[in-house]
Amino acid sequence: MSEEAVASPLAPKARATTVGELMSPPVGIFRRDMTVAETIESLREMTRAAFITYGYVTDEDGRLEGVVVMRDLLLASPETKLGDIMLKDVFSLRESTPMPDALKVALSKHYPVYPVCDDQGRLKGLVRGDTLFAEQVVEISAQAGSMVGVEKEERLATPLPRSLKLRHPWLQINLLTAFLAAAVVGCFEDTINHFVILAVFLPVMAGQSGNTGCQALAMSLRGMTLGDVKGKERRLIIKEGILGFANGLLVGITAGIGMFIYASMQKNAHPLLMGAIVMAAMTASCVISGLSGALIPLTLKRLGADPATASSIFLTTATDIASMGIFLSLAKALVPVGGG
Repeated sequence: MSEEAVASPLAPKARATTVGELMSPPVGIFRRDMTVAETIESLREMTRAAFITYGYVTDEDGRLEGVVVMRDLLLASPETKLGDIMLKDVFSLRESTPMPDALKVALSKHYPVYPVCDDQGRLKGLVRGDTLFAEQVVEISAQAGSMVGVEKEERLATPLPRSLKLRHPWLQINLLTAFLAAAVVGCFEDTINHFVILAVFLPVMAGQSGNTGCQALAMSLRGMTLGDVKGKERRLIIKEGILGFANGLLVGITAGIGMFIYASMQKNAHPLLMGAIVMAAMTASCVISGLSGALIPLTLKRLGADPATASSIFLTTATDIASMGIFLSLAKALVPVGGG
């Protein structure tokens, strides 16, 4: 039986890199001068060996001329020629097309089967829609692991030494970037000693700005995977900056109120000023985090690196430095020594 009959999301054992690696042999091929009656009689034999969704009309050289939908075939009179009922504006994939590009162009089609042609338009095979969807699921699900250093080729059966080799270098890089964030806090050691209350809100600042950056990063990676960002990079950056400001301001107001209440309970001499500093720092750090979530993957892609592989590591560094650096800088500059 043809592979067309048994293709399923579980069929490919290894992730295909091009459409040609995923396609099955073409079935249901006819000529435009065949009648409906002749076609139906041929289908009686063909359907015993394969599941046929569409009929494909080709010329003598095998070039795809049209597609026949079974509904149109059944409703037409027996003497009607296929050339009169076939769909002439045919969407097809190229066998040399990389899988990410094929997924992008087929995303809005939702056809059960896609014809695959070579560069001369000759029909070379067929790819079922569910098989393409399975490849898309693998591609997108792999991004979550790639963002934290788990490479796409790693699976449950991957040997432990191989998994260690794939993951560990990124953890070392993450450690180095964490030292940068720690160094920023170390620069303000005297400030923290004077205003111990600041230490309580450092995790709040880092957590909120980090979440803002992760949201922007997720949207950026999704848009890059689906092709939505191409040619619209400026729009993405502006949108994430505005969202960072809006979210940062709203969260900053809540956090500022929390700081005001906590500072008042601790008998701090400047509770209102401390609350204002938290609000301002939260707003500024969320803007930077949103911009970083958009700019980091775009920059990595432009440099030829995989945007999903290291984006979160660099994003964490950027958000930590921005949130804690801005917060502590404002406190050092605005709160009088002895007010804490």
